Amino acid sequence: MASTKKPALLILDEVQKITGWSETVKKLVDEDTWHNRKVRILILGSSALLVQRGLTESLAGRFELHRFPHWSFTECRECFASTLEDYLIYGGYPGAVPLKENYARWGKYVRDSIIETVVGKDVLLMSPVQKPALLRQVLGVACAHPAQIMSYQKMMGQLSDAGNTTTLAHYLHLLSAAYILSTLQRWSGNKLRLRGSIPKIILRDNSLANAMTLPSGGGELRSPAWRGRLVENAVGAALVTLAEQNGGELFYWRERDLEVDYIFKSGMKLLAIEVKSGQARARPEGLSAFLAHNKNAVGLVIGDTHKKNGDALISLEDFFLAPERILEKMQ
Repeated sequence: MASTKKPALLILDEVQKITGWSETVKKLVDEDTWHNRKVRILILGSSALLVQRGLTESLAGRFELHRFPHWSFTECRECFASTLEDYLIYGGYPGAVPLKENYARWGKYVRDSIIETVVGKDVLLMSPVQKPALLRQVLGVACAHPAQIMSYQKMMGQLSDAGNTTTLAHYLHLLSAAYILSTLQRWSGNKLRLRGSIPKIILRDNSLANAMTLPSGGGELRSPAWRGRLVENAVGAALVTLAEQNGGELFYWRERDLEVDYIFKSGMKLLAIEVKSGQARARPEGLSAFLAHNKNAVGLVIGDTHKKNGDALISLEDFFLAPERILEKMQ
């Protein structure tokens, strides 16, 4: 290879399991560059924190990061014939979906094979966590409140050993870095207020909420209130991925009793998104208030409702089949 100068692709799978892998890769990459060898290296890894730490510590300026998000509704429908209701309940982990006929077994698989693996091997082994039990409690509270705005004080009230708000924020950051959840900040034109806002918790996959919060399933799994949370969370997870892939930003908005579920920002353009899992006869008050104070924003309703007051409408199924179509509303 060195003598012929032919292009070559070297694939390293789960390389993060090798101690000092990033320093070795950096050395070899620099050697290949010096000798003008046309070698491209593809590094694959399921441990987000392990891979990112090695990249940022040793390979700065030498890599391009490609994130593979959770499976989408389209992928689950094509591979498993999943319906939208299936996707809202069982999520998109391909190893778990075939177990959906046995809910208890499915939930146990998600908790043991996915959640515990990520928390126990990814987060706890690679990051300074003084209170592992508290980290798991924080995850439990997050899973019980999908797509909800939760102050750190409110979270502390539900934890047996809450520590302080700095600790809670750190643990949420670790869970976010491991792609278990994402925390959205409140939209404001003032960036200082943005940083200090109360977070809105979005789970990356609905299966995390159901497997952790409702281990036995039952009627509550399909109650209107819980379904509404699942719908809003699934939309939020899709929007988080869309923002990451297209250079956008995602927020929520709240002023007193008025709220807009999601604010999608792309450049100077804003898309105010309201999620409705049932029938709605009029524009939500929060959406009207936000649009009245942000003339550059466009309103969008995602859900099983009717077009009202000039707001664009996308049905739930159409949105999940192609989330990127909302970008057309911002043109």
